[in-house]
Amino acid sequence: MERELHIVGFQVGRETYGVPITSLHEIVRVPEVTAVPDAPNYMEGVINLRGKIVSVIDLRKRFGVKETASTRRNRILVVEHNGRLCGLIVDSATEVIKIPAGDIEPSTAVFHEGGLNAVTGLGKYKGRLIVLLDTVRLLQFSGLKQDATTESETERTPATAAHRAAHGRS
Repeated sequence: MERELHIVGFQVGRETYGVPITSLHEIVRVPEVTAVPDAPNYMEGVINLRGKIVSVIDLRKRFGVKETASTRRNRILVVEHNGRLCGLIVDSATEVIKIPAGDIEPSTAVFHEGGLNAVTGLGKYKGRLIVLLDTVRLLQFSGLKQDATTESETERTPATAAHRAAHGRS
């Protein structure tokens, strides 16, 4: 029996993309997003997801797709990145797709030379191509760095300073 890759398919613009189902935490409707100052233009901001703060990236902006109005079909794919949750706004989440390993072509050097290191391959499914993405590479390239800050760097953030002041620590 041939091995299959289980992916979650989603639309951004006219293209269909997919990420491995194992990298997906959940899919949610787009709630109100709180903007973050000095964030890159594709960083929409943060949301409160059941008590957890989740950074949200708009993949339309990230991929350079012409701005489209938000609709009721927009979704946030919540993925885990370096132990933290991150949301990816997409036009719609389509379906769980099973692609046989033989129908997946590895990404070519052209993708890597163009800075698209997040593309892992192209899947052939029902006569269409699905661009397969690696969420770890996609988020690293989006500027969400590893959570490896030193204590002195952490102390400089306003949130940490406020937390320490509220708890009587300096």
